[in-house]
Amino acid sequence: MTPQKVILDCDPGHDDAMALLLAAGDPRIELVAITTCAGNQTLEKVTRNALAVCAAAGIDDVPVAAGAAGPLVRTQMVAPDIHGESGLDGPVLPAPTRSIDPRHAAQLIIDTVMAHEPGEIVLVPTGPLTNIALAMRQEPRIVERVKRVVLMGGAYTRGNRTPAAEFNIAADPEAAYAVFDGAWPVTMVGLDLTHQATATQDVVERIRQIGSPLSDFVVEVLRFFTSSYKEHQGFDAPPVHDPCCIALIADPEVVTTEDAFVTVELTGTWTSGMTVTDFGNAYGRDHNTQVATVLDRDRFWDMTIEAIRTLSTARQGGAAS
Repeated sequence: MTPQKVILDCDPGHDDAMALLLAAGDPRIELVAITTCAGNQTLEKVTRNALAVCAAAGIDDVPVAAGAAGPLVRTQMVAPDIHGESGLDGPVLPAPTRSIDPRHAAQLIIDTVMAHEPGEIVLVPTGPLTNIALAMRQEPRIVERVKRVVLMGGAYTRGNRTPAAEFNIAADPEAAYAVFDGAWPVTMVGLDLTHQATATQDVVERIRQIGSPLSDFVVEVLRFFTSSYKEHQGFDAPPVHDPCCIALIADPEVVTTEDAFVTVELTGTWTSGMTVTDFGNAYGRDHNTQVATVLDRDRFWDMTIEAIRTLSTARQGGAAS
């Protein structure tokens, strides 16, 4: 089976770090580029975090480019209550071992998509969708060349930034609107799905038992994430949102989806950033999005833990040689 080529556009972030590890450690995924966008923290911080995760996991051969420092038109928002002042509080972050690609993230996305055959690249945005919207605007041809967009964002029943809006969509609603409105296949992996991906203590213990520096790093990531989610959102175990996108691509059986029409509310006084989701035909619009609804949680954690084990083994083998 040929691995699926993926561009991961992220804002690390604890769950973004988990998505990076799953994308790098699952053999069904080929991570071809990493791009960063201001979201959970400032662009400088999330880019530094992405490089730190790469250093921890031995991700040495994938270009990393920094992108948008803020949303298209709105005031920037960050999430220090969940991710801390660094954006990845908890573990000791290793020093980056590599430099940033000089291109803007949007340009790296464009260059990568255009260098591959149509239908080869899947875009996986796990933060605000600013870089994706900028790339669409700069080079509209990528829309017809990208195989699909699998994004972490939105919800069909709830929000977490506001009662109506999930953080990634609320952070840049105009960019999100452009992505959902684009003529490419979109899959929305929203809160209704990701809240099923809880990192319970038995999961943390399974990761701890791998017994490697990387697994220790992940345990510390989840320790802080557990504490912040308990304090600020009342979860006994934190949901790791972002790796659900990678899991769906690697193994479609992990996630159940349902077709719907999805758009983003831009003008509502109390509902800006809401992902309005019509599973029926209330608006008379063609369904434009696959909406993730049910997670096979055991299968998800099995593949995530195996990816951490694989990366740990590779790191230990490299150190031995």
